[in-house]
Amino acid sequence: MKTNKMCALIGNTHRFDELSPLTDIRPLATLPFDSKYRLIDFNLSNVANANIKQLFMVFNEGETRSVFDHIGGGKEWNLDGVQNRFFIHIYQDYIRRADNNRSYYDLIIDFLTKSKSDYAVLMGSKFLCNIDLRAVLQIHRTKKANLTVVYKRMPKDKLHPSDILLKLDDENIVVEKASVCDVEPTELVNLCTDIFIIKTETLIELLKQKQAAGIAANIESLLRDYIASGINTTAYEYTGYLNNIFDTKSYYEANMDMLDVKKFNSLLYSSQKVYTKMKDEVPTYYTETSDVKNSQFATGCIVEGTVANSLVSRGTIIEQAASVQDSLVFASCEIKAGASVRYAILDKNVIVGEGVRIEGTPDHPVVIEKSAHVTSDVIGG
Repeated sequence: MKTNKMCALIGNTHRFDELSPLTDIRPLATLPFDSKYRLIDFNLSNVANANIKQLFMVFNEGETRSVFDHIGGGKEWNLDGVQNRFFIHIYQDYIRRADNNRSYYDLIIDFLTKSKSDYAVLMGSKFLCNIDLRAVLQIHRTKKANLTVVYKRMPKDKLHPSDILLKLDDENIVVEKASVCDVEPTELVNLCTDIFIIKTETLIELLKQKQAAGIAANIESLLRDYIASGINTTAYEYTGYLNNIFDTKSYYEANMDMLDVKKFNSLLYSSQKVYTKMKDEVPTYYTETSDVKNSQFATGCIVEGTVANSLVSRGTIIEQAASVQDSLVFASCEIKAGASVRYAILDKNVIVGEGVRIEGTPDHPVVIEKSAHVTSDVIGG
């Protein structure tokens, strides 16, 4: 396969109030996942595994610091080679271009033209999956479709009002699409994962048409509308692990799924490797007083207390007689002696004081914001 067969566009503009305060100063895409990853690692790994050399990413204004900190030069995802090009742009800049009657899509059209790729793949940020884009491209070419969209059979409790559902015929051709709000979902539905493959020249022509008509929207919205425009749209069923992340509960559950061996292996140990930014650190140290059950740790932690059914990120200290259960602990936290944390999400650099109790519920985990020093009990749920 030619190295320039596909280029990729990753949209990271989803904002959900239900994820606050975790996403107040970072995009959904850079939220930590499974102790050592970020959610964006999966899209970047999908791109790397498909040998895609040209990448265009869009983020919201004020959310890019954590993106640059994590991605750096892109070495881990083979984005730093001589033939590779990746760009990070701000969504609000496009809005300002439209307000000033300037050419809204010019930057994207320029990227697509210079990529010299035959096909373009678009991915959103809120669907967590490890997908072989080369397999999707093969279906797209075999079916000779104008557009190919990836879907997943999902239970109705995993849907967000902004999602769309697909009705398919026996040949997996999309015959109808509908908003979640417009239909009564059955037990399992065909959820559009906002992963699309389209001919690059077709996408360029579509963008030029919308620009000429004065229609300013993100590309994800354009391709969603394109499904219903009467063109030949085929659907590719993704059967691996996928989670739809749009609130604290769905984010918490996606992480907790990684304590299930089958789900962990399905996402992280399929035929596709997942890459992340590497840090050279010492292994986690477990003292004689530590008691750990069904948990995962990144490097550089010191564990003296009890940990069960939890995911703990780099450089965290859990002191003697402290207890962490059913929780997510981000990097560089300190759980002081005698403290108890259960059904909680602790953001980076949180300090939990001696004897302090933090407790939520499985449906409503307590979230402690970044760099907080908790000196009194926090009971939620």
